[in-house]
Amino acid sequence: MRKSGVVYLPLHYGHAPKWLTVRMKALSDAMLKVMYREEGASGILEKLSSPLWFQSFGCVLGFDWHSSGLTTVVCGVLKDVLKVEEHGIKVAGGKGKSALKTQLEIEKIGGELSLPEHKLNALKYSSRMAAKVDTAAIQCNYPIYHHTLFISEKGEWCIIQQGLNVEHKLARRYHWLSKQLASFVCTPHSGIAAPKLETRVLDMTAKESEESRRVAVDLVKGSPENLISSIRLLSGQHTLDQWFSIEKPSTPTPIFKMPRRLDWNLFKKLYDIQPKNYEELLAVQGVGPAVVRALALVSQLIYGSPPSWKDPAKFTFAHGGKDGVPYPVDRRTMDKTISKLRGYLESSEAEREQIRGALKRLESLSHAWGL
Repeated sequence: MRKSGVVYLPLHYGHAPKWLTVRMKALSDAMLKVMYREEGASGILEKLSSPLWFQSFGCVLGFDWHSSGLTTVVCGVLKDVLKVEEHGIKVAGGKGKSALKTQLEIEKIGGELSLPEHKLNALKYSSRMAAKVDTAAIQCNYPIYHHTLFISEKGEWCIIQQGLNVEHKLARRYHWLSKQLASFVCTPHSGIAAPKLETRVLDMTAKESEESRRVAVDLVKGSPENLISSIRLLSGQHTLDQWFSIEKPSTPTPIFKMPRRLDWNLFKKLYDIQPKNYEELLAVQGVGPAVVRALALVSQLIYGSPPSWKDPAKFTFAHGGKDGVPYPVDRRTMDKTISKLRGYLESSEAEREQIRGALKRLESLSHAWGL
């Protein structure tokens, strides 16, 4: 079952003030040390993989509950704070240019953790595929600009990445967890947080898209000339708006029109490769949103195997927010929280057991509320 939710994430410019980031680092350091002691690195990764937990965590740290910057700032803070010897986790990637350095940082972290080569290669592949899936396999007009990979001492991982809709100034966040991942191309996410449900999203990762994925693989394994001819036929006199108007009166967004420019040589390359499944197809360099969309539309309009066009996403204040929402950050209370958590780390086992019991009761209560 896909875990999803709606969290309003408007685009906010600027930087978090230094007085806040200093406290965010101190508070997150104390909280994650407690979590590491109680649940280990795997427990931390599992928490981070939940969109609602992550959103709430950012609010506890004093960031704006409804800001796209919550993702980038919290991940940036955690990249500075998390240490293997204290939290069992290291972080690679980040926002913009930092995201492009993820592969190199994985190499460095793998050396620090003494990970075997097969785990290192698996981490690199997972990072690339998560980015490819949320860029090409799910098309909702939110291009990815933030990619953060959390790596445990055992080579387990969690990925948090965010896409941006420039026109509407909104963001969408994707969460992944290696522990729960059965497939990169069929309901792979641990959760997706979106500001709103889009009316039409090409979701090739949906269970409903299974037949469309199979047809796409068959198409690229067949004659390249026949496939190219089919694409050109759909790009001809009849627009896709006409096709879609039969299914639904509302006009689809331009993102679902057949791409006008495609690398025809890529289809010949795919024919030579003969991918065994959709994941292998998607992993091929050069297979991006345009190719995925073209294959999906040929599958639907010529072979009668439609993909899912439903948005996979379906739907937080402890210390205030830096912009004063819902109220200004209470620095004194935040400092007291940090002190309390540090005191917990230094307390006796008996005292810690009482706190553990309280946390467990709180967790069971949240389950009763359906949170």
